[in-house]
Amino acid sequence: MTRRELIALAGTAPAFLRSGLAAPNDRINIGFIGVGGMGTSRLNGFLRHADVNPVAVCDLDSTRVDKAVERIKSVRNTTPQTFGDYRKLLASKDIDAVCIATPDHWHALPMIQAAQAGKDVFVEKPLSYSIGEGRAMVRAARANNRVTQMGNHIHNDLPNYRRVVELVQSGAVGKIQRVAVWKTSDMKGIGAHADTAPPKEIDYDFWLGPAPRRAYNPNRSHYNFRYFWDYSGGMFIDFWCHITDIVYWALDLKAPKFVSAIGRRELADDNAETPNFMEVQYEFPGLNVVWSLNPQGPPGFENWSIGAAFQGTDGTIVTNYGEHRVLRKGVQVTDFKRPDPTIPDSPGHLREFLDSIKSRKLTSCDVEYGHRLTKGGHLGNIALRTGRRIQWDDAAEQVVGDRDAQKRVTRRYRKPWKLA
Repeated sequence: MTRRELIALAGTAPAFLRSGLAAPNDRINIGFIGVGGMGTSRLNGFLRHADVNPVAVCDLDSTRVDKAVERIKSVRNTTPQTFGDYRKLLASKDIDAVCIATPDHWHALPMIQAAQAGKDVFVEKPLSYSIGEGRAMVRAARANNRVTQMGNHIHNDLPNYRRVVELVQSGAVGKIQRVAVWKTSDMKGIGAHADTAPPKEIDYDFWLGPAPRRAYNPNRSHYNFRYFWDYSGGMFIDFWCHITDIVYWALDLKAPKFVSAIGRRELADDNAETPNFMEVQYEFPGLNVVWSLNPQGPPGFENWSIGAAFQGTDGTIVTNYGEHRVLRKGVQVTDFKRPDPTIPDSPGHLREFLDSIKSRKLTSCDVEYGHRLTKGGHLGNIALRTGRRIQWDDAAEQVVGDRDAQKRVTRRYRKPWKLA
């Protein structure tokens, strides 16, 4: 049993009133793997919880490690252990859980190995770089009885999604036949920097990890990694989980049967690869879902940078993160009976993870739900990159009759890295 599981059996001590922190036996020792922009945001979020003990930080950029250490010192007056290799962090028996906020191509291996080491795992969205990685992550979590949470905080941190799910499921606009989902894209490029030697503070070969070997380019690391196919799937996959979550949740979607896509990158002075114009068509039984990425929102909602429109037989529900509207024949209506709330309020995305570590209950964005959701985004990118309408066999998790597309379900890792 892990240290945390033994504590759960033994009971917990009262909080220390003077410090505002939880008693030692009630604290959750967390290691932070990846402390860049998103990782720092997660670190700050976890530090707001009195029972979190930040005992270790790890990053392949030493300047980020130094900043994280200073942040922890200023908030908690403690000094965490520091690592450049996540495997050394995972070897610590004192760590109960880890937060993984690395580039997408570095989600799977730390998560799988953390589960094998008996750590619970909070891992950023999208869950994985590929469908094959996502399945391996689910297997590792289940085989090792780990509590997991995919970092899809809109699911829990804003109550609007709960109200929309209740409306859709109550039949407020009839049977849903089509859903349109969108994200506005940026028409400003990231520049076309020349390749150069990597900065001395970055372990670049380790940063590449299982991805192909490439010359270092400032655009390919840190925030802009998401615009290169080696490490991510563009703005599309970056926002897919946030926006499409409500569609999967409200309609209890599993996987599409057919997927087709078109897209292009249309920016000057830019060496990025992933599209800023993209249309994806998902064919579910009795339902079409259309995902659009372009600089403008749909007509009438141009000022909404993200959104989802549930089109039913008796009206439409349009929502973004914070608000929703009900339309009938294109006109907003307010004089309708809302269903009684049935979905309990959330304690918060991070708090739910921490509470589940203690209770050993599954979280609402557990790795299995994260895989089911992320898979749809990966299928959209596979259809785009092959240029073909693909047929998906979800039971086997295989593309039907298309070898080239199937190769993209799980990519070959660069040696010596292996997908466990």
